[in-house]
Amino acid sequence: MQTFQVLIIGSGFGGQCAAVNLLKAGISDFRLLERRDFFGGTWCQNTYPGAAVDVPSPLYSLSFAPYPWTQMFAEQAELQRYTEHVVEQFGLRDKVELEANVEAIEWDDANKRWAVHVGSKGTFYAQFLINATGPLSQPVIPRFDGQDLFQGKTFHTNHWDHSYDYCGKRVAIIGSGASAAQIIPAIAPEVGHLHVFQRSAHWVLPRADRRFGRFQRWLLGLKPAYKLLRWMIYWQFETRVIAFKYSRPAIHLVQQHALRFLKRQVPDPELRRKLTPDFTIGCKRVIVSSTLYPALARPNVTLHSREQAIAALDASGINTLDGRHIDVDLIVWSTGYDATDGVISYPVTGKNGTRLKDVWAQYPRAYLGTSLPDFPNLFIVTGPNTGIGHTSALFIIESQMNYILGCIRALKQQGLRSIEVRPAAERTYTEMIHREMERTVWKSGGCNSWYQSKSGHVIAMFPGFSFSYHRLTRTLKPADHILS
Repeated sequence: MQTFQVLIIGSGFGGQCAAVNLLKAGISDFRLLERRDFFGGTWCQNTYPGAAVDVPSPLYSLSFAPYPWTQMFAEQAELQRYTEHVVEQFGLRDKVELEANVEAIEWDDANKRWAVHVGSKGTFYAQFLINATGPLSQPVIPRFDGQDLFQGKTFHTNHWDHSYDYCGKRVAIIGSGASAAQIIPAIAPEVGHLHVFQRSAHWVLPRADRRFGRFQRWLLGLKPAYKLLRWMIYWQFETRVIAFKYSRPAIHLVQQHALRFLKRQVPDPELRRKLTPDFTIGCKRVIVSSTLYPALARPNVTLHSREQAIAALDASGINTLDGRHIDVDLIVWSTGYDATDGVISYPVTGKNGTRLKDVWAQYPRAYLGTSLPDFPNLFIVTGPNTGIGHTSALFIIESQMNYILGCIRALKQQGLRSIEVRPAAERTYTEMIHREMERTVWKSGGCNSWYQSKSGHVIAMFPGFSFSYHRLTRTLKPADHILS
């Protein structure tokens, strides 16, 4: 029987952070279950051209694992090296089970443990279960008439096919969000012609990137210097939430800055019109790039706006709403992920047969974005309303670990087996989250974004300062929980 004290589903930064925190707490009886055949998450999977982080690297890293970054905004290859650095430094490689695709989990109340069904690898059991699959793990590809007729090459940005040579080819990118904004400048100089299909324009701000010299990299390897730089960047970025939630004049100033940047980089008035958003900045994810606009202005790049959207596909390419036919060799789906309603992709059954699918039928919700009534000893890393639009997601993940380890410690200290949040506590927390959300640009900025679930509730984001979330997770509130 494959039985552990803790099972972690996913081996990206969330899973790695959970694993290291367990080791620091003296818990070594755990396994990471990874569905792929390699260790690591987003930055090992997403290898598309131009892939890079849009948060400064010293902040977009784990506080306990300093690293001598080569540049302020690390590119994918370096982020993958950082992942491998964390894995080796903390001896995690022997703790992972690869090609372990979780198909379903269910709570065994008699034995106070989770049964995790992992395909051909059988069933694993654990007292505690930490879901760290992340919100950006389920790619979405929209359906169009004639899609199966297309005879060219297609793939999603999440599964970039490096065996395909796009040089000199006619390429269509469907989508214009964060991934597309990185791919477009990377491949535009090499393709024959690039067609970008944009459902809506995004706000873009310049990317203040820089390379670190040898001495600076040496400093970054020292914990005191690393910690100081992290906090300087953190507080600089933390102030952004003032504009997103508390100050309309502040967000107006940021939007004017973005408009000036657009005018400076795109002299053509018609292209500039297509690239001007019709919603308040911040309502959707802000793109940070100094190369996107010049790439879109290239003579071999055509931007198709909403009135020229895709009507259907056929064997040779794309038919648009305005009656055009565009021959293409490659279609790249840069259409994002199911980051709200599909944050957990496998069936979850808790106490008394309670199904997570039913609990979340209206919209996903969780106490501290981490735990749910009727689902004892289950913790969701980067669960509902834990996303952060102004600083590093890893800060939130590390904050969640305070709560998760607090729950585990409370049970060990009292010799008990299970902990679950009380329904009233979850309800009070969720009502607070959505009450506070009304004041944010994510709710009132005039856009439809992937931050929202099908219900219209903003599910992806936390409506406030990240240090406020950290304070909420710092100390376990026993009165909010049922321990047995």
